[in-house]
Amino acid sequence: MTTPMQEQRPGQPVDPGQHPWHRFVALGDSFTEGVGDPEPMNQGGLRGWADRVAEELSARQPDFAYANLAVRGLRLQQILDQQVGPALAAMPDLVTLSAGGNDIVFRRSDPDKLAEKIDAGVEQLTRSGATVVLFAGPDWGTTPVFGQIRGKVAILNENLHLVAARHGAVMVDLWCLRDLTRPGMWDPDRLHFSPLGHHTIALGVLQALAVSHSLEPLQPKALPPRNWKEARVGDLAWAREYLVPWAIRQVRHPTGAPLVPKRPRPGPVFGHGHLPAVHPAGLPAEPLPAEPLSAEPLSLNEA
Repeated sequence: MTTPMQEQRPGQPVDPGQHPWHRFVALGDSFTEGVGDPEPMNQGGLRGWADRVAEELSARQPDFAYANLAVRGLRLQQILDQQVGPALAAMPDLVTLSAGGNDIVFRRSDPDKLAEKIDAGVEQLTRSGATVVLFAGPDWGTTPVFGQIRGKVAILNENLHLVAARHGAVMVDLWCLRDLTRPGMWDPDRLHFSPLGHHTIALGVLQALAVSHSLEPLQPKALPPRNWKEARVGDLAWAREYLVPWAIRQVRHPTGAPLVPKRPRPGPVFGHGHLPAVHPAGLPAEPLPAEPLSAEPLSLNEA
């Protein structure tokens, strides 16, 4: 499988400003949402590998836009039903899809049947002309309890490699990314990745796309600091797009709101639209207005 860049310069990473992608949409569950990689200044209070990839892809690409539709706890069919349509409507040229983890971990689902559903979803996405990135799951072999599903993960991974080959998708193989077996790569819950783990995955995605980047192994990159003007613009944008809708919802619907994506519409990675997740005064943050992506009741600790 080759990406558009690899066709131009086989085996050679290219300058970030030369990559062909301008609109990136990430689909999935807690893995793609960024759980385990907290960042108060990011939308939703999380960063994660997808944000880190978008940060690199946006370098010297002024019109680059990024949306993240991932919602924790969703299973495969929910992701396909609720996220593929909005993703295609955004007209992306780069899509990442990671789904099925909650089905395997918490439902002990049949990996062959999951792969059939993923195959259908990937066909929809690739038909749009977008570059599609898939993920083979990590090796939980040394993890208590989760080690019991190692065989199912391996079977799903093999199927995903076939799906990627069939549709010309890019594969990021987390099982073969052996750095992820280090204890520091995982959140204390042993289910989600730590900031270091998300950084390592972002590096793997960029390498799979053959994009040169500024990430260094085992050295998570901090967000760039904002000057006072950028901070003020961010606060005003937060008040307009977070505070006011939140206050209205508290009056109309005081109960808990359904889960929604942290970046439901494509927008700049930084600058306008890069809103703080928590206002300096400590007021709660709410996602940008979007159609709720409701999930069915989850098992205890479901990701």
